[in-house]
Amino acid sequence: MDLVQLEMFKAVAEQGSISAAAQHIHRVPSNLTTRIKQLEQELGAELFIREKSRLRLSPAGWNFLDYARRILDLVAEARLTVAGDEPQGAFALGSLESTAAVRIPTLLAAYNQAYAKVELDLTTGPSGAMIDGVLAGRLSAAFVDGPVLHPALEGVPVFVEEMVLIAPLNHAPITRAAEVNGMTIYAFRANCSYRHHFESWFAQDEAVPGKIIEMESYHGMLACVSAGAGLALMPRSMLESMPGCSTVSVWPLSQRFRYLRTWLVWRRGTVSRSLRTFVQLLEARGEVLKVEEAQ
Repeated sequence: MDLVQLEMFKAVAEQGSISAAAQHIHRVPSNLTTRIKQLEQELGAELFIREKSRLRLSPAGWNFLDYARRILDLVAEARLTVAGDEPQGAFALGSLESTAAVRIPTLLAAYNQAYAKVELDLTTGPSGAMIDGVLAGRLSAAFVDGPVLHPALEGVPVFVEEMVLIAPLNHAPITRAAEVNGMTIYAFRANCSYRHHFESWFAQDEAVPGKIIEMESYHGMLACVSAGAGLALMPRSMLESMPGCSTVSVWPLSQRFRYLRTWLVWRRGTVSRSLRTFVQLLEARGEVLKVEEAQ
């Protein structure tokens, strides 16, 4: 087993076929086929389930992929360490939409100024998608709604978000979910932790939302609510950053549901130099919460 085999295996696992992987890493397809078979023989296990022109990871392949990614990440970090003390290379970061819009722009600017050799790539989306990206190795770390209890992840709490309910401007006061039982709500896709939080708020009062309309942005939610078409839940910091925030009424949730903590998470045991310096910058700016603040 060597690093070239691991790189080939990782490419095939992520691309789904020999031909696509060969094009991705600039190799001859027949070479990939031979090296993958040699790797399987050496391990004594089939890493892929062959399905016509596509390859699907076997259970053994899924387990081996995690180790292969960790080995390749450590090798990349070792090479950078030998090359010098300054972090460099790709650093793929994920974030919630609201965190990216409000909380981290100045942080990313400061990081870029301090470590110009790091190629920072920011991806945004719901917590579920960001966590999947970290677990799959597509993202080095991600800002997500926490705490995250997955055994393969670790991280630090960084921001406290006050969640508020927005309603049409002249809506009657909202103090509990039963008062808006059956109303239309606007939310992100089903893997959004804020959407789950919103639905839990209804459920604890034995109420249910009416129609759930999935949106792609907070700006879209604000526009629909201001037009009198329903309700939405969002961080107060996000709401106050948007033009038109005064066109809706704003109602705080009960104490149990009012505050959520944002965490920066990464795969356990895979802290690269770029990630380490990023966390250190967060700490230096006073963004990392104390344990009691994160509870």
